[in-house]
Amino acid sequence: MKMISTEKAPSAIGPYSQAMEVNGLVFTSGQIPINPATGEIEAKTIEEQAEQVMKNLGEVLKAAGSSYEKTVKTTCFLADMNDFGAFNEVYGKYFTGKPARSCVAVKTLPKNVLCEVEAIAEV
Repeated sequence: MKMISTEKAPSAIGPYSQAMEVNGLVFTSGQIPINPATGEIEAKTIEEQAEQVMKNLGEVLKAAGSSYEKTVKTTCFLADMNDFGAFNEVYGKYFTGKPARSCVAVKTLPKNVLCEVEAIAEV
């Protein structure tokens, strides 16, 4: 196994890594809309937060030698399922290959953000 880390995405806020690579696959930790340059959550709307999440996730995938196009599965977490449509609009701009996906609403996300996304991708 190989730990993946990049300064272009937020550092882990707990005892975990940004991603792990094993047997030609990368498993990312969930990315939330923290701006890695400031360490703060600046985005307010679901669209803005989803954009930051996708940028963060893209940087982790890139650090692993992967990409959105090589993603085979994502898991998306929403604080409010009423944001599903708006979230999908942003998500669809990045994951054009339409990987397998689960999307669930959860009671609360870290730092009370509106969305979080994790991925499994080929390296």
